[in-house]
Amino acid sequence: MIGIALGVMVLITVLSVMNGFDDAIRDHFFAMAQQVTVSASGNAMTDWKNIESKVDNQPGVVSSAAYVEGNGLLSVGGQTSPVGTFGILPSEQNNVSELPSKMVSGSISDLKAGRFGMIIGQKLAENLGVGVGDKVTLVVPSATFTPVGVFPRFKAFKIVGIFHVGAGFGYDSGLAYINLNDAQKLFLLGNAVSGVQLKLKDFYSAPAIAQTLQLQLPQGYVVSDWTQSYGAIFQAVKLEKTMMFLMLILIIAVAAFNLVSTLVMVVTDKKADIAILRTLGATPRTILAIFMVQGMVVGIVGTLSGLILGVLLAQHVTGIVSGIQHVFHVQIIAKDVYYVNYLPSKLMWSDVWRVCVISFTLCLLATLYPAWRAAKTQPAEALRYE
Repeated sequence: MIGIALGVMVLITVLSVMNGFDDAIRDHFFAMAQQVTVSASGNAMTDWKNIESKVDNQPGVVSSAAYVEGNGLLSVGGQTSPVGTFGILPSEQNNVSELPSKMVSGSISDLKAGRFGMIIGQKLAENLGVGVGDKVTLVVPSATFTPVGVFPRFKAFKIVGIFHVGAGFGYDSGLAYINLNDAQKLFLLGNAVSGVQLKLKDFYSAPAIAQTLQLQLPQGYVVSDWTQSYGAIFQAVKLEKTMMFLMLILIIAVAAFNLVSTLVMVVTDKKADIAILRTLGATPRTILAIFMVQGMVVGIVGTLSGLILGVLLAQHVTGIVSGIQHVFHVQIIAKDVYYVNYLPSKLMWSDVWRVCVISFTLCLLATLYPAWRAAKTQPAEALRYE
């Protein structure tokens, strides 16, 4: 019973922790990532307003927003850092990302057209040693031709806000947001944009929606989704969860094997009693049922005990690990490695029932051979030396 209970408890807890990590990664990733983008095959999209109206009518699409994307180099006081620059409309960005809720200082509404304001990540601000109100210079690959030569384009921006998402995907250290109109001027796009990004009701439906849009939109447009760039990360998490499930099932399998050996020893020890029951009129089916009931009682009690302990541990494992870190002054979960500095846990009842059904099935299978062996006991053979 203890072996089965421990196996079920550990399996429920580990699956809950894996679910928690999966949710934590998704929260960090989809807070800023573009779920689906529509861009022109060239460098710019001129009829982006028509594209927005078309994609907004697509089932599964919540909202859309135009953006300008480009690479640059931030420079201030001799410090430089490469940065991905996004031109956005603050009024539309509220509908397609969680950037407004990730602001630690300033506001996304401070990105006003013509004022050349910029919002950067907290890690990038620390690396450059700047804060809200400071000036930085953004150098972009586009060239400016002058009578005295060719020079890279650059523009001074004022930091109007700082956001913080978390480690893991480089948002805090590699992104900068400016107003869409300022980005159009900086990258010499005129009234064009780089593309339109979409927010979906279900981000896992991104591949299907992207494929549908690709068929519906005219030629010359490219539709891409987040799975093309980051799908491998989530596939790795899913594969890891599956492998952990299969490996930890072995704990329950070992406990079930112990149940087999225990019942075989009981059958050997009770041969004389089985023979007496047979002589009193017990049928092989009765003997079979006796030992199956004994094995199932062990399996049911062990599974239920593991279920209760596993649910309790899964619900409190975050607090337990945080308490251990606080008491012993150790950092078990490193934020720069696992995206979070705590042990997340999300209990899913579908996992719980699946574990319990598998445990119960293994225990049922474990009782078959000992019970069959007991039912085959011959009274004459068992009582010969009694």
